[in-house]
Amino acid sequence: MTKKSDHLEVVDSTDLTDADWAEINKLKKAYDAGGATALSAALDALRERDPIQTVRVLGAFFPDLVRETAKDTLAEQGITKEDLLELIQKFQNPNQSKH
Repeated sequence: MTKKSDHLEVVDSTDLTDADWAEINKLKKAYDAGGATALSAALDALRERDPIQTVRVLGAFFPDLVRETAKDTLAEQGITKEDLLELIQKFQNPNQSKH
C-alpha cells in the first residue's frame, strides 16, 4: 500500500535549510497520520510560528503555485517588478543613498 505522503513530495529543494526539511518531515507525518485535516492544522501552526518559513516550505511542494500567487498578490497591491528590484537593491545596499 502506498503511503499518503508519497503524494506530498518536494518538487523544488532549492535553498531549503535543515529547519525547512524538519518542517517538511513534520508535515508529511501529519498527513500520513491524519490526512488533509491534520496537514492543514500543521500548516496553520507553522504559519503562526514562522510565516516566511511557511512560504519556503510550501514553495518546495508547490513552486509554481507559490510563485504565481506571490505575483498576483503583488500585482493586486500595485507593486511592479521594478519596484521589487529597487527594494531588493535598497536592502542589499542599505548605506547607499539615492541622489
